[in-house]
Amino acid sequence: MTEDVLEYISSFRGSTEHGLDGKGRLNIPARFKDVLSRKYDERLVVIPWRDCLRVYPLLEWAKFEYALINAQQSRKKNQQVRLLIGRSAEMQIDKNGRILIPAHMRKECSLSSNLNLTGMGSFFEIWDQGKYTAVMEAVSEDDFDALEETIHELNLF
Repeated sequence: MTEDVLEYISSFRGSTEHGLDGKGRLNIPARFKDVLSRKYDERLVVIPWRDCLRVYPLLEWAKFEYALINAQQSRKKNQQVRLLIGRSAEMQIDKNGRILIPAHMRKECSLSSNLNLTGMGSFFEIWDQGKYTAVMEAVSEDDFDALEETIHELNLF
């Protein structure tokens, strides 16, 4: 196995339902905390991304941010930096294994108290459970066909 593949042995996978308490705190699933403790630390960066929040370990976010900032300078790039970095929030998992999701982010992504956390490899997403269900129900045969085609192109099947 190559080093790149070995890196993905410890990554965010799976999907789980979690509740948001009245103060906006979210318990991080044990398997996600395990990835953080083995590969990163308790520092996270959260950004609103369309209809969900994306949660990056600080190290992964730093790589992303560095690449974005050091890309070719342009007016469009400056707007992208504002859109991503300016709307991000750095946070730390507390001693009870929770993060506090800022109220403005909960509002922007219409998060209710019923959430879905979905692993995406180097980061995970936080969705309102109703929105997540609707997105997953909209997956079609064409989507699976496209996925299968991609897998074949990568010689994985």
